[in-house]
Amino acid sequence: MGNANNTRLTIGLIFGAIAMFGFGFALVPLYDVLCEQLGINGKTRSTAQVFNDDTSAPGRLVNVEFIAQVPGSLPWEFAPAVKRMQVRTGELVRTHFNAKNLADHRIVGQAIPSVSPGQGAAYFNKTECFCFNQQPLEGHDSAELGLIFFVDKDLPDSINTLTLAYTLFDITDSVSGGTKGVSK
Repeated sequence: MGNANNTRLTIGLIFGAIAMFGFGFALVPLYDVLCEQLGINGKTRSTAQVFNDDTSAPGRLVNVEFIAQVPGSLPWEFAPAVKRMQVRTGELVRTHFNAKNLADHRIVGQAIPSVSPGQGAAYFNKTECFCFNQQPLEGHDSAELGLIFFVDKDLPDSINTLTLAYTLFDITDSVSGGTKGVSK
């Protein structure tokens, strides 16, 4: 009798572990779909979007603010060329961020974008962005990092300001096999 109970318990525990693993594995795509459908978490599209050049009616003016963040452990200066601009919805806008590597060695950076408010992220479209690529900078080099975007004309009237924030991360170790601090 005890053996049958132990076998049933073991099978139940194994099934439970497999179910928990499967659920954990499925959480990432479920989270992405949920955020995309609800327009939450400030996630922007990670690929370039095609610009809809509908010039039949001028769009309304909205404010776009730019923020750049660098962790204290990354010796880079990173800032938007302009901190705030007024743009017309539906119009293609070009701007850039400035980056400078203050270290004596090569560092590869990667910028991760976020748009606030989260509901506005679905209407902020980047057609070209430095965040699509890794940004390698030799020691003491600097670069202008281009950004081309438009705000969709369907942006809800309740949103008058969008904030695009980038956080820059050091990914040197993950792309160069741990050669951080070695001049190339």
